[in-house]
Amino acid sequence: MIRTAGEHGLLVETGSLELSHRLDAALRAERPEGVVEIVPGPETVLVVAPGVDRAGLRERLEAVARQQRGQGSASGDLGKTVTIPVVYDGADLDSVAELAGISVDEVVSRHAGRELVVGWLGFAPGFAYLTGLDPVLEMPRLDTPRTSVPVGSVAVAGPYSAVYPTASPGGWRLIGRTSVRVWDVAGDPPSLFRPGMRVRFEPA
Repeated sequence: MIRTAGEHGLLVETGSLELSHRLDAALRAERPEGVVEIVPGPETVLVVAPGVDRAGLRERLEAVARQQRGQGSASGDLGKTVTIPVVYDGADLDSVAELAGISVDEVVSRHAGRELVVGWLGFAPGFAYLTGLDPVLEMPRLDTPRTSVPVGSVAVAGPYSAVYPTASPGGWRLIGRTSVRVWDVAGDPPSLFRPGMRVRFEPA
């Protein structure tokens, strides 16, 4: 289903993160004329196109979505893997271990032992929600968020992990840090992480 979203947008309801990734990749590979922004979510893709014939764009999106539903894979960043070295010395590492009922070493091995997938970007520019976290490491957010989290902090919250792209307030639990720059406004693209990309953390 495709819904109207504001004055210039159409929201494609995909029903799954996998299809959101495939549709996002297909639209970026052959961007429809007039589309200025494509924003994938867990089960949706928002397409923003000011001044474009909405009926024509809707037909195009329906066709691309149908095509992607029949595909088993997509090109672009889907399947690409990025490795992020991490110094596991975060301020909340001990409390994460305690809440999980495991040792600090096991927290590290479980976090670094899985290949995560960039689900979508949100909250702040370049902030990627990484899916596939070991369920043992699923943690509630802090009761009181920090007023400032250092850039490069590696954190967990709920079923996700993340790397803070800039210094910002945040309530995720910090387990480490990386020197890898995941957000650069001068970069093309500015974000190292893109939906569908695979991410591996390794102890530095």
